[in-house]
Amino acid sequence: MDAKTTILDVLKKEGEPMSAGQIAEKSGLERKEVDKAMKSLKEEELIVSPKRCYWTPKA
Repeated sequence: MDAKTTILDVLKKEGEPMSAGQIAEKSGLERKEVDKAMKSLKEEELIVSPKRCYWTPKA
């Protein structure tokens, strides 16, 4: 499973906005890997930020 899929799974499972640090902690991925994958997810508009520095999957 790639990092982007893992991040989306964690966000969907938690059901609430999460910071990159929280995602890294829950997913077991390195923070740098999370940041890189989240940048790609943002560009693809698969995640949105309801408040500063917190992310949730796009509905």
